[in-house]
Amino acid sequence: MSISIPEITLNDGFSLPVVGLGTYSLRGNAGVNAIKHAIDIGYRLIDSAYNYENEGTVGEAIRRSSTPRDQLIITSKLPGRYHSYDKAVLAIQESLYRANLDYYDVYLIHWPNPKQDLYVEAWQALIDAQKWGLIRSIGVSNFLPEHLERLEKETGVMPSVNQIELHPFFNQEQQRKWHEENKIITESWSPLARANAIQENETIKKIAERHNKSVSQVILRWHYQLGAVSIPKSASPSRQLENISIFDFSLDENEMNMMAELSRPDGRLNSQDPATYEEF
Repeated sequence: MSISIPEITLNDGFSLPVVGLGTYSLRGNAGVNAIKHAIDIGYRLIDSAYNYENEGTVGEAIRRSSTPRDQLIITSKLPGRYHSYDKAVLAIQESLYRANLDYYDVYLIHWPNPKQDLYVEAWQALIDAQKWGLIRSIGVSNFLPEHLERLEKETGVMPSVNQIELHPFFNQEQQRKWHEENKIITESWSPLARANAIQENETIKKIAERHNKSVSQVILRWHYQLGAVSIPKSASPSRQLENISIFDFSLDENEMNMMAELSRPDGRLNSQDPATYEEF
């Protein structure tokens, strides 16, 4: 069985499925099998990163899958240690070699690393790599509005997507509003927060019981109704299927408001504030 996942259009005309597969920590043969299974049941967006050290795993899963490459949306991300222009170009090429791909559908700058202050150089490298046919759509991850404004001011190009921490305990309302006003699609990493803790949340459990759905399904439906693309990670075949079985119900306005009330100012999972956090 393969589930069809709706798509959302980016500001450059490219489209993303509204739910994809996160692959952090999926490596080796077990990772290949998990990713291949996800593709086989309908996942088309596969999210990776240079620093996950699994681009090769993703590439092998693509080769073992019967789904044509041009039907898949493969994402990777540039690490902070390669933000200078020349290093960024080499890292993009190396990302492709690792996965044995001719192009990435989406490539992101993983973090802005503002102390290093080279993210505009990195962005220019992504712009050029897109012109060279190495990337189809370019975006960023964990960028704040001030970083995004600077990218557009200095290069004339606004990212198509910004992948940020977003879950019921940290719903990023103001950031999402800024994205919407500036035609950037919000993509949610760690969309289920810490799964074990959030599964016991009484508010979400009540909503889930009302719809005869799991807590995870309610949360992912919430992301979808916010207009965000979510990338839940799972190696479990049953949970992979559960995570994309969210298009046969909807949350009403009251339920969306109940979910909104769960957010808190200190809701970040690891206190990784993009204004100060440095990732290498």
